[in-house]
Amino acid sequence: MIDVISDDPAWEAAIPNAEALCVQAAEAAAPGKDIAVLLTSDDAVRAMNDQFRGQDKPTNVLSFPAGALSGDHLGDIALAYGVCAREAETQGKSLAAHLQHLVAHGALHLVGYDHESDADADVMEQREREILAGLGLSDPYA
Repeated sequence: MIDVISDDPAWEAAIPNAEALCVQAAEAAAPGKDIAVLLTSDDAVRAMNDQFRGQDKPTNVLSFPAGALSGDHLGDIALAYGVCAREAETQGKSLAAHLQHLVAHGALHLVGYDHESDADADVMEQREREILAGLGLSDPYA
């Protein structure tokens, strides 16, 4: 089950079907897994990034794997509206498409993908391309 929580009204104002898009992307990246997605503000993500990663700045998406005792819950994903909106505009894509890309990206982190090395990044990016193509979206790295 994918739970989507929005505590920043900017998400819903910009993408009225944001919840459905998050569910689609998370299910495509981690089928059958329980994930919580938080659509929030830059300030909230900045605080999480500082607390959990020691980086006092907002970022587009954060993934938090669940612990071993969390049952079926795979983990949580948080997305910062302002960062995501600016990136989508800079990259010339819709915010909805960027949202789905970043939710898929975050979910892939939760199932064990990373991009710490070039080889790992290549594998993860290829999987993202496959997921997004399945959602009818273009290659985010083209």
